[in-house]
Amino acid sequence: MECSGPCQVESAGANRAYAVCLSPDGKRVSVSIYDGLTKDIWIYDVARGLKTRFTFDATDERGPIWSPDGNRIVFNSNRKGNYDLSLKPSSGAGTEEVLLEYSAAGKYAMSWSADGRFILYRITSPQTGNDLFVLPLSGDRKPVPFLQTKFIENAGQFSPDGRWVAYESDESGRIEVYVVPFPGPGGKWQVSTGGGRYPKWPHDGTELFYLAPDNTLMAAAVNGKGASFEVGAIKPLFETPTFIGFGNPYDVTADGQRFLVNAVPEQAASAPITVVFNWTAGLKK
Repeated sequence: MECSGPCQVESAGANRAYAVCLSPDGKRVSVSIYDGLTKDIWIYDVARGLKTRFTFDATDERGPIWSPDGNRIVFNSNRKGNYDLSLKPSSGAGTEEVLLEYSAAGKYAMSWSADGRFILYRITSPQTGNDLFVLPLSGDRKPVPFLQTKFIENAGQFSPDGRWVAYESDESGRIEVYVVPFPGPGGKWQVSTGGGRYPKWPHDGTELFYLAPDNTLMAAAVNGKGASFEVGAIKPLFETPTFIGFGNPYDVTADGQRFLVNAVPEQAASAPITVVFNWTAGLKK
């Protein structure tokens, strides 16, 4: 990526971009684009500045998440009415696989564990709202609930070492970022203090990024190497013109030094309006 600060994916009008997600090597970006009729997934080649359409179905495909090796993408589609999880090679070639299809609940992929064994996804339940479930990718592939309470749990992210999950919840009355052990059980640590959403880890796991309510990108120093999770100093990094739709509004490179932001483009200044009074007087000349 050719930028030292926040790179931007700008979207406007009917072609609105959602759910940006960097490939593990940072060379490609998957994004959901709404063309006014349906949502489809496109892949950007960052170095070449090219984009290629990844899905072509007449229904919605969105929420792309890369596999740890960058060879596959999991996404959700409502081809059968409910949003189910599908899997497809990131090259665009090969057979697409329906990964998870059950019940009337919509399923939205959040994160893929670094060892490739689990996918963390969200369902929306009429009884408990947003909950986080884990889908094992081996054995019988039976989903298991991970965080299922009367509160909202969303935006779950595996830590790079797979020992922790960061997520957002409104259990305090305001959406904050928390961390819990995986697969659990164990304690719970609140990371944000003034509201926070969309946590993201860099590859070394020594920081946890999130968006503050005013769209400032925050960085919390964290230490998850021991049995207990530690949260250190939190500092603001920069203000973002982030568009909040569905899915990830930003992403971070593996080294934690560069950010991709789904930005709302600045509106061009409108032409001035001239008001003419007593215009009939000019007709008499």
